[in-house]
Amino acid sequence: MPTERLQKILAQAGYGSRRACEEFISTGRVRVNGQIASLGQKADPASDKITLDGKPIAAAEELIYIALHKPRNVLSTVEAEKGDGRRTVRDLVDVAGNFYPVGRLDYESEGLVLMTNDGELTNRLTHPRYGHEKEYRVLLAKRPDRQQIETWKRGVVLEDGYKTQPVDVMYDESQGKGAWVRVFMKEGRKRQIRETCKQLALPIVRIVRVRIGTLRLSNLKPRQWRYLTHEEIDGLKGTKENKKNRR
Repeated sequence: MPTERLQKILAQAGYGSRRACEEFISTGRVRVNGQIASLGQKADPASDKITLDGKPIAAAEELIYIALHKPRNVLSTVEAEKGDGRRTVRDLVDVAGNFYPVGRLDYESEGLVLMTNDGELTNRLTHPRYGHEKEYRVLLAKRPDRQQIETWKRGVVLEDGYKTQPVDVMYDESQGKGAWVRVFMKEGRKRQIRETCKQLALPIVRIVRVRIGTLRLSNLKPRQWRYLTHEEIDGLKGTKENKKNRR
């Protein structure tokens, strides 16, 4: 097996994103053949003894890629806090192994969640510099006017003083006294859509995430999950998506 950078070896073995593994190395927690490792160092996991905090690292895990339709009232975590009896996304996927959700989707929201043990892909999808876009369908209790939509697009100052980055918002269809809109965004602050709509006086009924980068929710029903195809995995690992994904 050829040599690889240590952070990549650790990430492939399930120790977190490549960025997190770089931190392990830079803080002196990783050794190769008994010597403290340095950032950028390469090793061969088949012949070198690599340890983290004095313990040999696990063999590289088989990489898992799962798309899940998270229903409402489920936590986007692997484990709930002690004493918290709420269900988590991990409870819904009956597959052995250590894998985790990429990014967050709040408790009341529903839709697409990607679960994987691929630390490198996790870093690519969550690091702002890669600019991966997420798409949401949002059901509002009342129809927004043009000014509300334009203000939402430009960015809104939230209660904590943070101004959101510009987003794309498209009117989708009316539903009773309300309306569905589509929201395309690249940043992902906690509860951003909910807090934005609160500032715009637009009550939210539902939020459904339908796309992460090039990966789509498609026809998955709530609680259903499936493995990604090779084409979908390659798409997520590829270059920045563009507006051709907005169909």
